[in-house]
Amino acid sequence: MGSFVPTAGTVVRQWHVIDADGQVLGRIATEAARLLQGKHKAVYTPHIDTGDHVVVVNAARIRLTGRKEEQKLYRYHSGFEGGLRIERAKEVRQKNPVRLVEEAVRGMLPKTKLGEAMWRKLKVYADEKHPHAAQTTKGGKTVKEKTSKREVA
Repeated sequence: MGSFVPTAGTVVRQWHVIDADGQVLGRIATEAARLLQGKHKAVYTPHIDTGDHVVVVNAARIRLTGRKEEQKLYRYHSGFEGGLRIERAKEVRQKNPVRLVEEAVRGMLPKTKLGEAMWRKLKVYADEKHPHAAQTTKGGKTVKEKTSKREVA
């Protein structure tokens, strides 16, 4: 008896909606990366993209712990000499809050063509409105993380 290896045509993709309202950035990013890679499925194969689509809503209301609002730096380069730009998380949240979630998830995915394919299935929106309501399948679900012990106390 042989082993079952999924192929690109046999993978069934679902849609998952993650509500980031009041949740910690790293917790949301790890859950999204796990769903994008397909590690939650029994047919997970490292060299095949078996992951699902992930929609993250309320990215503007995501929470950063500690002093990350002032201390966490986001760097990007224009490609020209002396073109390094540095912004703090507070500034990035004001300009483009979606970027906080996108960069956190992208850093947790493989740095290959396969990782790029996984990253393209991530959709992040600053508020709760998103155009993917029709795509949510029967097997897909809305993920609302449990409240932390600090919020309960």
